[in-house]
Amino acid sequence: MSESTHIVQNRIAWTGLSDAVLLSQCEVDTYRASGPGGQKRNKTSSAVRLRHAPSGLIVIAEESRSQHTNKAKALVRLRQAFYLHWRNECREQAKPTVGDGDRIDLRIKDPRFWPAVGVALDMLTACEGRVSTTAERLGTTTANLVDFLQTEPKVWQEANRIRTGFGLKGLKMGD
Repeated sequence: MSESTHIVQNRIAWTGLSDAVLLSQCEVDTYRASGPGGQKRNKTSSAVRLRHAPSGLIVIAEESRSQHTNKAKALVRLRQAFYLHWRNECREQAKPTVGDGDRIDLRIKDPRFWPAVGVALDMLTACEGRVSTTAERLGTTTANLVDFLQTEPKVWQEANRIRTGFGLKGLKMGD
């Protein structure tokens, strides 16, 4: 089994790990963040960089003066990065359920949002970047799928990266 196949199969497992176990798979770097933040900002090494060794993903969090808070934010971002960057295979027969009913109506704070992003991007990849085919296989409309992909800029960027990888034009906001 190739390493990339192994990685693809682990996305679901990685996102389900406890914080402690996921953190144990990471190299943790702390450093002093630059930029605004008052007198204490540059006096403590509160910024956190996580390097997830098995996947190669790197995330940072440096907005808080608390290293503990930044570490927790970085773990959330790492889980989001798994859904954004690692694709699982979609089976033709399987019709993934995302959102409620025939619409994908999830907001970013909904715990189902990032798993739904993973499914939508997996299906977009399986459909070679074709949004209408992806929407049909997900059981929603093209407009609803595009609205969902536009919810978060990183999701929109990844959807366009997938499309251009198949030689299609990127989607424009409002499409």
